[in-house]
Amino acid sequence: MNYLSNLNELVPDNLPLNVLTIAFGLFVGTYGSLIGVGGGFLVVPALLWQGASPQQAIGTSLLVVFLNALSGSISYARKRRIDLHTGILLSVWVFPGALGGVFLSSMFSAKSFSFAFGFLLLLLSVFLFLRPVGQPEERVLASDTDLGWWRRRTTRHMPNGNGGTLSYSFHTARGYLLSFLVGFVSSLFGIGGGIIHVPAMVHFLNFPVHIATATSLFILAISAGIGAVAHLLLGNVLPVPALLIGAGVVFGAQLGAYISPRVHAQWLVRLLSLALVAVSMKLLVL
Repeated sequence: MNYLSNLNELVPDNLPLNVLTIAFGLFVGTYGSLIGVGGGFLVVPALLWQGASPQQAIGTSLLVVFLNALSGSISYARKRRIDLHTGILLSVWVFPGALGGVFLSSMFSAKSFSFAFGFLLLLLSVFLFLRPVGQPEERVLASDTDLGWWRRRTTRHMPNGNGGTLSYSFHTARGYLLSFLVGFVSSLFGIGGGIIHVPAMVHFLNFPVHIATATSLFILAISAGIGAVAHLLLGNVLPVPALLIGAGVVFGAQLGAYISPRVHAQWLVRLLSLALVAVSMKLLVL
């Protein structure tokens, strides 16, 4: 049964399918929160295979990613794991990137989007499998005014959860550029971008892993929210799939944030990379 044949109403005869869709959202929310991503790379292919247009898949996925990232961010904020100052600062640069992605996404045909998205997933799968693990060995601290604009660092101090303080610095201009690209890719393909954002914050910007995961989710909430509103105004959001997947995602994000300290996420990432290869191959041969 094609789920998209019932876009505008919940049909009682489809209750098992509706429950399955909510369960899919629960999985997306839990998994995404565990590894610091929005889950759009799972939602977009699922919608495409049910007959959605590229623009519908992108818009609906962005709304789901927004709900996932928002729910996870609330949980992480309660635990004081989000660098709110940096998150807000970098999110300013998400806005123009997100609007640019929305504009270009309207140019996709079904075939061109399947190929482009499949190729993106293939690159992501290789990146996930080979990406560096853990924290950089050396963390350099510097004043935010002692260097030129490109080399300037912003130094932050966050509680480490044990009553102490964790200090780190990041290249401010690099952070702006990274945020712009995340906003662009997010709205162009309907994914959160956290799958690249988290390791980039750790190894490119020098963030501690647990702060990068939580702060990235906060930035993704803003990025996906901008894209979702734009696509909603363009009529690209499918209400029923967004409602059902979103319901599961909200609870899943809370569950993922709760169990994240007890789970070693690296093996989950490696397993995900193998699954993405299969998904990308399916999209590339459509």
